[in-house]
Amino acid sequence: MLDDRSLLQIKTEAAEWRRRLHQIPELDYQLHDTARFVLEKLSSFGIDRIETEVAETGIVALIHGKGSAGPTIGLRADMDALPITETSGKPWASRNAGKMHACGHDGHTAMLLGAAKQLAATRNFKGSVALIFQPAEEDGRGGQRMVQEGIMDRFEISQVFGMHNEPGLEIGRFATSPGIVAAALDEFDIHVRGKGGHAASPHRTIDPVVIAAHVVVGLQTLVSRRADPLEALVISVTKLNVGHAYNIIPESAQISGTIRTLSPTVRDFAEREVKAGAEGIARGFGAQVVFEHRRLEPTMFNHPKETELAIKAASGIVGSASVNRSMRPSMGAEDFAYMLEARPGAYVVLGNGNTPALHNPAYDFNDEALPYGIAYWVNLVETVLRV
Repeated sequence: MLDDRSLLQIKTEAAEWRRRLHQIPELDYQLHDTARFVLEKLSSFGIDRIETEVAETGIVALIHGKGSAGPTIGLRADMDALPITETSGKPWASRNAGKMHACGHDGHTAMLLGAAKQLAATRNFKGSVALIFQPAEEDGRGGQRMVQEGIMDRFEISQVFGMHNEPGLEIGRFATSPGIVAAALDEFDIHVRGKGGHAASPHRTIDPVVIAAHVVVGLQTLVSRRADPLEALVISVTKLNVGHAYNIIPESAQISGTIRTLSPTVRDFAEREVKAGAEGIARGFGAQVVFEHRRLEPTMFNHPKETELAIKAASGIVGSASVNRSMRPSMGAEDFAYMLEARPGAYVVLGNGNTPALHNPAYDFNDEALPYGIAYWVNLVETVLRV
């Protein structure tokens, strides 16, 4: 574990890295400046092996311990930003219009870089550490793509660990739990086909605007009256595209959104019933529906053994009283789930203090959290790969 002097020094440096990354947010796989920055830092640390262009702009770096031969564990940080215009007003605010680090991936990347520097300097572990810098987490496919490109086998990773900041949780606190910790995510599009006409003669049309409104309300009724109230189900309509003029009833409307569930049974139920409900409502008005559904991330499952290792490592940093080991599952999705399907591991959340929520234009990662995240990564490696 880091001593106080090392912790203070690395916090100052990591904050500089984090703020620089915050200024250059990039989306999905187009992380060219971000990856270049990460590669530059890793190259200066004396890392044993660095592989670039993994899933286009991802990076995997390997550090060998100084102890006897042992396994390789993976530590993952996501690097991509969101298509949001920043309103934080910070001196280090985004310089890329319409893009910002509104989920703290700049902080995640800086913490893993800080841990990389310390681990490369001390190497107080046996085996090896694979540092996974992942693109396209917000896209929901970057983690899956890195797994599909074979990083687990290529780097012989036996266990994998992830971490995310949590606004509202105090600085210096951690939370995790064995079992399901994040929801499965599906997307849907409902295309309503009606009959357009003059706004003065609605009786001569089949109005897709009214039908779409009924469908939106009907989807919420599906949650409140059809689903088991003891089972988690969130259906959110996030896009409603219809019409372009004041005096024209359009031909069609499109409803789009997400479905989030914690069990395969409810996931199947939701896909089936959203389609059936939309079709039934449209049929009652004389319209037609085309339904599209895409399954994205699976539920994210923390493996019990690795979760205990994560709790032990976090407790070694902040004390057991500051580690919540019974974290409630989140209905947010996380594509680290694909890595946890490929290898046993665990995911923890780290307190970000009293800051705006994730995906909020005023959000900014709290630099006070940096030393705790860095120390957690280092202590986790020295706990799992003890010499």
